[in-house]
Formats: sequence, C-alpha cells, structure tokens
Amino acid sequence: MQFTTDRPYTETSLPDHTQLPESNGTFVLAKRTVGQNWQEHPQSILLTASITPVLKQLHSDGEYCIGQDLGIYWRIIDPPERGAEAPDWFYVPNVPATLKGQTRRSYVLWQEYISPLIALEFVSGNGEEERDKTPWKGKFWIYEQVIKPAFYGIYEASKASLEMYELIGGNYELLSPNERGHYPIKHLNVEIGLWQGEYQNVELPWLRWWDLDGNLLLDGDERAEQERERAEQERQKSDRLIAQLRALGIEPELE
Repeated sequence: MQFTTDRPYTETSLPDHTQLPESNGTFVLAKRTVGQNWQEHPQSILLTASITPVLKQLHSDGEYCIGQDLGIYWRIIDPPERGAEAPDWFYVPNVPATLKGQTRRSYVLWQEYISPLIALEFVSGNGEEERDKTPWKGKFWIYEQVIKPAFYGIYEASKASLEMYELIGGNYELLSPNERGHYPIKHLNVEIGLWQGEYQNVELPWLRWWDLDGNLLLDGDERAEQERERAEQERQKSDRLIAQLRALGIEPELE
C-alpha cells in the first residue's frame, strides 16, 4: 500500500509515530551507504541553531517541526523501515512540534499530510543514493514523487558542492545560485549556501543560512561572541575618550 500527501486518510488502524521504529529519538533506518559522515551531527545542529530565530518569528504559535535523521514514513511495508526516508535535516511548517505532548519519534505522512518545505541530504558516499531516480526505491524519486518537499538539497562537503532542486509542476528542477552563490528560499526570507570557515574547531565548507540581504545567520555561540566583541569595542572606545579628556585636563564624570 502506497501513501502520498495528495489526499487525507481517515483509517484509524494506521500506525502513528509512537508505533513505528525509532531509537532514542533517532531513526534506525539502516544506511544504504557504508558508514556515516562524522560531520552530519554538527552540521545539523548548526543549521537548526541558526535558523531557529527566523522560524520562531515566522511561527509565533510554535507550529513547525525540524527533523534531524528523523524518519519520514510514506508507506506501510514490512519491515516498516523500508517505508521511510530519513533526511539528514528537514523542516515542516504549520505542524505541532510535539504530538499529544510527546516528542516526535518519526514524521508520518498519512497522519499529518503536510510535506516538508525543505529536505537536505549530506552525502557520505559517492552521491548516487541521493540522486537515485529508480521508481519506488531511489531517494530522489521518493522525495520528488511521494514525500514532495518543495526544496531538496544534496550537500557534499568533500567536494564543496551543493545542489538545490525546487519542485515545479510535479518534478524537481535544478536551481542556479544567485550572485552570492546562494539559493533563495523566499518562503522563509533566507538563502542557503556554502560558507568556508571554522565551526566546532573544524575548517570546512559548511552548509549555512543567510538573510536575503546576504547577512550570515549566526548560531547561539556566534551571536554571543558577536555581542562580546561589540561590548569590547565599546569599552575600548570609551577608554580612548576618557584618555583624550584627561589629556586635555578634563576629568570625566564616571558612573
């Protein structure tokens, strides 16, 4: 039995997110490629931490979901894991962050009907899996024809490469980057692209967000460091002014 988001399903016997496989909040779908990119976890954290202020402003009611290696179930099959894909990172608007007070263990299309706006895959092999268009089996085909995120990204850190596709007329079209080398996601008023720099003590071409003016969106630690640097600059400016006044024989009034 296949399921898509084209129509709602009213069957009460279908399994929900509490009945489908997961482990410690992480989807247990066996990787088709050997091994897992060590960078995936910090990369996902960076994407989530830097986009969260934007999403909180956009969703004042808190109605959105971010998944990191979380299974998106799209059909019922045995074993159940074969009926799901687990993007390395995805975002779904206008759905509750929790279900009946429970943390999501998976995202079940026949339960919620809303497709992700963005799904991102971090390549750990040669990229064939992420580009596979084999009907009912290939990741690309399943995203394009069944799960249907509006934007699908294939990120290869080893090649400093990002491919972004947009679902247009039922099929993915490869997007061209703008003059900054970024891909606008106007639904969120952000751009996505590659940033060469150091994060968590590692220098890489990281996948990052920018606003539509080209300003890099920072994570919590980066925002704190920016504030610390701004405060230090203000302190130094104040010290210079005090020194100049004293050189003129004026004792400033200090609080």
